[in-house]
Amino acid sequence: MPKLDAVVLAGGRVSEALGPNVGVAYQAQIPINSQPMVQYVVQALRAVPEIDRIVVVGPQELNQVLSSDRCEVVELGETMVENLLRGLDTLQTTNKVLLATGDIPLLTPEAVVDFLTQARTIEKDIYYPIVSKEDNEASYPGVRRTYVRLKEGVFTGGNLILVNPQCVYKCQNQIARAVAMRKKPWQLARLLGFSFILKLLFNRLGLEEIEERVGGILGFQGKALISRWPEIGIDVDKSSDLQLARKIIEGNVTLKENVKSENDPGTIDTGQV
Repeated sequence: MPKLDAVVLAGGRVSEALGPNVGVAYQAQIPINSQPMVQYVVQALRAVPEIDRIVVVGPQELNQVLSSDRCEVVELGETMVENLLRGLDTLQTTNKVLLATGDIPLLTPEAVVDFLTQARTIEKDIYYPIVSKEDNEASYPGVRRTYVRLKEGVFTGGNLILVNPQCVYKCQNQIARAVAMRKKPWQLARLLGFSFILKLLFNRLGLEEIEERVGGILGFQGKALISRWPEIGIDVDKSSDLQLARKIIEGNVTLKENVKSENDPGTIDTGQV
């Protein structure tokens, strides 16, 4: 696969779910073992041979730790879509671009290589990783994720996307709507149509059907790729996630250890009705 560039979205503000004492304004800046969280994402991407330039869209303070000949920090905008556009405008490439969020500090180079290797086998405009509940629970027992039950199994979404930049430029409004609904599978199903709600309700909705419907709406063809690497989807958006990331990165627990906090009620399976 030819070299490709990456955009890391690091503009998400710290929410109340992460607790009152994180000490920074943006999630990507949250310290883990004395490094901002996003630095682990950038380190994983730098270790992937296929990746060339990396643009981080986030607070300018990140320049102090991230800027290098391969990594540039770009000032963030008001929304996630605006940040995405700023990253793509900086790269000025017509090749596919790897998108990552800045809050997946457990990401590994192996997980990224596996995703890109799968994408290489089929020509599409958009590629999106999903992880089965079984694989997620095998490595991270009790970690709370949002799941959807499909014909092929029960899955949670990943935090990487490989995309043709033209898809983003032409589908900004649709992307903004999808981003707003990304944690609400039932609203996403409504966006796709009433028949999707019925099929989701009776566990008859399949990956291929979703891909075809999304392609019809956007005018671009997408592919969901099943990843065996849960680290792609373990984003830090609540205090129990941060506790898990800190324990693993600081070497205090193994991946198989159950680190579910007392305040974390467990897994949400939105596909069970």
